[in-house]
Amino acid sequence: MRDRTFVVLLTGLPGSGKTTLAKKLVEGYGGSHINADEVRAAANDWDFSEEGRRRQFERMRSAIEGKKGIVYLDFVCPIDEWRKELNADLVVWMDTIDISRYSDTNKVFEKPSKFDVRISKFDDVSQNIVGFRIRAAQEFDHTAPTVQMLGRWQPWHAGHTALFEKAIATTGQVVIMVRTIEDADNPFPSTQVEQNITKALQEEGWFRDRHYIIRHVPNIVDISYGRGVGYTFTEHDLGEEIHQISATAIRKKMGL
Repeated sequence: MRDRTFVVLLTGLPGSGKTTLAKKLVEGYGGSHINADEVRAAANDWDFSEEGRRRQFERMRSAIEGKKGIVYLDFVCPIDEWRKELNADLVVWMDTIDISRYSDTNKVFEKPSKFDVRISKFDDVSQNIVGFRIRAAQEFDHTAPTVQMLGRWQPWHAGHTALFEKAIATTGQVVIMVRTIEDADNPFPSTQVEQNITKALQEEGWFRDRHYIIRHVPNIVDISYGRGVGYTFTEHDLGEEIHQISATAIRKKMGL
C-alpha cells in the first residue's frame, strides 16, 4: 500500500527562501507546512551545538507523524547523512545563497549529495518546477495492479470511504468509476459526483492521481465475464454501522 504522507524536504542555508517557497506550494498544491523555527520555538531549545541540532532533527522528523497528504518540511537540515536518514519523497535544495548570516551554520552545512530539485534562483518558475515534480512523483501507475470501484455515488458518503480504504489496502491504488445516470433517484450530475468524491477523500488524506483516479462510464448495469478473466470479485464486510448508511436517506435529508 502506498504511504498516505508525501514528504517534501526544503533544505538550504538560512535566508535561501525555504519558507517563502513552502508557503507558495501550500497555496498552490495544498498540504501541511512544518517550519523549523516554529518547532524550535515551541521546544524553547536554542542550542545550536551538534547535539542541539540533532535534537531539532528528531523533532522535525516526529512532526511528520500523523500528517496526511503533502508535508513540506522547511528545514536547514545541515548534515547530508541526516537528509538521507529522513528519506523524504522529494528533496528540494534551495541553493540561492552561498553564505548565510549565521557563521556557525555556514560551517556545518554540507551541500546535498542527493536531491531531486536544485533551485539557484527563486521565482515563480522555481515554484512551478517543484510543483511539477510533486505531481510527477505522485502519478497514478496505470500498469500496476489496481482495484475497481463502480457505482452511482449519489452522494458519496462515509460508507463509500470505508469501502475505498478496504480497496486501496488491497493493491495501493483504486480506479473509481462513476456511472453516468441522472434521474429522480440520482439527482447529482456526474461532474458534481466527481467533486464530492475528490473532496471527501482529500479530507481523509487520500489524493487524486496518486492514490486513485476517477473515470466516468456509461450506466453499467451488468458485468459479464468468462473463465479465467484474471481478476476477482470481492465483497468487503464493513461492519453493521457502516452498512446501515444509506444514500437514499442522505438524499431525503438534503430534500432531494
